[in-house]
Order: sequence, then structure tokens, then C-alpha cells
Amino acid sequence: MTRSSVSPYRARMIGTRHMAAAGHYLAAQVALQVLEAGGNAVDAGVAGGITLGVVQSEYVCFGGVAPLMIYWAETDEVISISGLGTWPALTDVDLFRRKYGGAMPPGLLRTIVPAAPDSWITALELYGTFSFGQCAAEAVRFAREGFPVTALMADIIADHADDYRRWPQNAAIYLPGGQPPKAGDILVQTDLANTISYMIDEEAAAARKGGREAGLQAARDAFYKGDIAKTIVEYHRANGGWMRENDLANFRVEVERPKSVSFEGADIFVCGPWCQGPVLGQTLAMLDGIDLKALGHNSVDYIHRLVETLKLAYGDRHELYGDPNFVDVPLDTLLSSSYAQKRRALIDPDKAFPGMPEAGLPSNWGRNPDADPRNGRRDPGELDTSYVCVVDKNNNAFSATPSDGSIGAPVIPGLGFVPSARGVQSFTHPDAPAVAGPGRRPRLTPSPAFARKKGEWIMPFGSPGNDVQPQAMLQVYLNRHVFGMSMQEAVDAPRFATFSYPRSSIPHSYDPGLLKLEARIDPAVAEELRAKGHNVQLWPEWEFAAGGVCSIHKDFNTRTLEGGSDSRRPTAVAGW
Repeated sequence: MTRSSVSPYRARMIGTRHMAAAGHYLAAQVALQVLEAGGNAVDAGVAGGITLGVVQSEYVCFGGVAPLMIYWAETDEVISISGLGTWPALTDVDLFRRKYGGAMPPGLLRTIVPAAPDSWITALELYGTFSFGQCAAEAVRFAREGFPVTALMADIIADHADDYRRWPQNAAIYLPGGQPPKAGDILVQTDLANTISYMIDEEAAAARKGGREAGLQAARDAFYKGDIAKTIVEYHRANGGWMRENDLANFRVEVERPKSVSFEGADIFVCGPWCQGPVLGQTLAMLDGIDLKALGHNSVDYIHRLVETLKLAYGDRHELYGDPNFVDVPLDTLLSSSYAQKRRALIDPDKAFPGMPEAGLPSNWGRNPDADPRNGRRDPGELDTSYVCVVDKNNNAFSATPSDGSIGAPVIPGLGFVPSARGVQSFTHPDAPAVAGPGRRPRLTPSPAFARKKGEWIMPFGSPGNDVQPQAMLQVYLNRHVFGMSMQEAVDAPRFATFSYPRSSIPHSYDPGLLKLEARIDPAVAEELRAKGHNVQLWPEWEFAAGGVCSIHKDFNTRTLEGGSDSRRPTAVAGW
């Protein structure tokens, strides 16, 4: 049983033409404007994603990460674009162990190559019709003219005011007048507006001579080879950072065919093991064939089953996942039905596993897997993420999870953004499969997804939430497709999350057995879960750390779209 999950007065967002949903209402609005102007799902998704890097720059960076997925209806294919940068060639992971005791200090040393600009431009090259400038125009406007700070943004900046004060250029943007902004204050980011405008100007000049393709290449070169790259490198040279010209000039995101699993006749597509995307796939594969509806939504047995299944997936994540360019990750096996059935047989229906189970395959750790005992410690760079998805009138769909905030490393003076500090999701332990090192990618938490039932429907979905992302996405998907909730009900229903694994972000804190429930879940359920051995703690009734899921469900037969956006955050759906 659950307490009230959604306001009875909040309208279901249903349309028949096109729709966008995003982690900030302005990003959803921008995406819809692009659709209305004739752009397709990719154009609109890119526009919404770039906007998120302005209006949610506390935890989404214009120069951060932007993993994304695209469904192209004409060819019935799904692709993923990694949107994740690599460690610079000069990276010395031993330094973290020699000088910092294995920790990764705030600052330049956690910087990897910014990937988001290349991710957006690559998507436009492959499937878009708009220019970079057309997609970025509203983001420039919000940066130059300002936008109202949301209550959540104000709270995050206030909570981390001392971290922003670490670097004067960060404080100048996010602590105007020396104080955190209040909800409703107007936040201006002039340097960021100038940075994006420079890319737009370079694109326009090249396009006049060589057309759209030349223009997109010029926009990319402006960031990775032009004045932006030079400014980043100069600051790194002057301040002990590792980023150099070749790291930026030679970087390209990777375009892949994502893997999928089957759940109750639908296919769920997930990104590769360079991120935690396969956790969602493995969990659904282990749940396939179980009568979850009979257990009862958010009942003791239902929550126990999902949590114990998730623990098994997180055990595999910790021991096996890493950059497949450097680590052999047996992804086909991990996502297979036979492996899933073998793993789920380990679940005791009456007793919680006390920590994180071992992997079901030989570990990729050089020695025994390291579960960092620094329980409960958090790093100022461990912030959050956002999300945007779009479905257009031709059934093309877009799903992206841009991220990286403005707290854990310095803004580059004159540029207005923090180059990706996503290095915090690497390990410094030399035997870790996701260890930092030249050319390696961290094991990313942002992980967009698609679900599709061939010929019937398509559903992009994703969430912020660090390690909680696949858990929030899982619950929303099951709410919709097992329990038959409307999309908004599915998104807003009370959530729970296990933390019984080493976290992805430095210092990889680990809380064996910890299970958090939103307080809207029946207190009797919490007590019975404790009796099974779970260390149950309560979140508030609506907890932003429980994720911020957005999704759109397009029914091919009725031609209707239904969107949902999380009431825990300043999200929105826009469409008709």
C-alpha cells in the first residue's frame, strides 16, 4: 500500500503530434519550439540538452558529458552516442595514491575531455536537420539575459556555497554579490553566452562557404581546436592540470548499436558498460517471467524482490564494468536470459543479502574487489544530472542524460563553464576495472534508455540521481507496463532505493544493507522489510535524490503520445 502518489488535479499530458519532456521546464519548452519550427526529434533533443547546460548549470555543464540514444523510425534502428570523455594523455593515476591517499581532490586533476559539444554535434550530423546555431540559440539567450533560479537550484548552490567560493570565477557566477541566489532571482552567465556564440559564429561563417556539414565541423573545431580549446589548455598548463591540445583535438565520441534485453515481450535498449546502463538491462532480465503484479505494488515482497535483484546487478557492475576499449566486459552473457535465471536463483525471498553479492562471472579486478569502507562520506563533486527526451510526428525518438556540475572543479576564466569533472567516477585503485588512466573513460552513471514493443510503441526514459538512476527508471517502467499506471502516476509514485554497493563517485562510499524509502510508502512495509534484514531509513515524502524521471510513451496504433515528468524536480512535459 502507498500513500497519495500524485495530485488528482495534475493533468495527464496526452498529445497526437509531438512531445518533449525534460528535467527543466525551460528545456522542454525550447525542445517544443524546435519541433513547432519544423525540426525533428534529434534537433529538438539537442536544443533541449544544450539548454539544460545553461538553466541547470549547477549540475549540467555545457562542457560536460551527454550520453544519448536515438530511435530512427524509418530504419527501425537504435543507436547510442557515448557522450563521455577520456582522461588526458598526461594523467598520472599514481599521483592520487602517492599524494592524496587514493582520493581525488577537487580541482583540475579530475578533469576529462569535455564530450557534450561533440555529442550534440554528432547527433545533428547523423540525424538532424537544424544547425548547431539554431539548436543553441535559446540557450545563448538564457545565458545572456538570465533566467529565474528554481527552488532546487537555489538550495543546491546554498548547500555548496563554500565549494563555490573555492574558486573566485565560480563564485562570481553562482554567488552574485557574495551570496547564493534565492528562488526567483535572475542568474546571468555572460561568459558562457559568449562561448556558445563563438561556436555559432564559426559555424555560420563555414556554412556560407561549404554548407551545413562544413558548418557543424566548424562548430566542433571552435570548441576542440579553436579559441575554446586554447583557453582550456592554457589554464591547465598554468595551474597544474593535465589537459593538452591533442587531448581535445583528437577526441571523438563513439557511435554504437546498443544492446537490448527482453521483458514481457518488449525490448529495452541500454548503453554499454562504459556506463551503468546495463544495470537496468540485467535487472529487467532477472525479473522477466516473475509475476510482479501478484506481489502488489510497493508491497514488502515486491520491494524486497526488486532490491535483491538490483544488488546482484550492482555486484556485476562493481566487478566487471569498465571502458570496453580497455576491459573485456562479457556484456552478451550479462544480459542473457540464461545468466539472468542463474543469478535470480540466488535471491532468498525471506532474507536480505547483508551487503553486495559477488559477481556471477570471473572478476575484472586484478585482486579481490575493493569495497571502500569510507561509509557515508560524500564528495562535493558528487552532484547530479538531468534528462531530456523527445518523440516527433514521424515516431523518431531521442533520449539523453547530460551531466557534470559547477562545484567540484574551476570554471575556466572567460569561458563560463567547468570542463567535465567526471573523473570522479573513475577509481584510483590500480586493480579496478574502471581505474583512471590515459585515454580511459570513467564508468559513467548517466545512462539514457529506450523501451520498444516492435510495431506497437516506443518509450524513451531516463533520470538524474547518480547511482539511483537505474532504480528510479526501473520502478517507473514497471509502474507503467506491469501496473498499468498513467505516465504521470508512474513517475510520481513513491520510490525506494538500495545503497548496498560502493558508489560510482569518489570516495566510493559503501553502506551495506542500506535501503531508503520515501515516507509515502506504508510504515508497516518499512517494518516488515527491517524484519527481512534491510537497514531501512526514510526519505521525506518527496525526495529529489530518488531521481527525476521523464518519459514519453508513443502508441503507434492510436498515434497518441503521453508524457510524464517528475514532481520531485522542476521538470516539465511540452507537446500536443
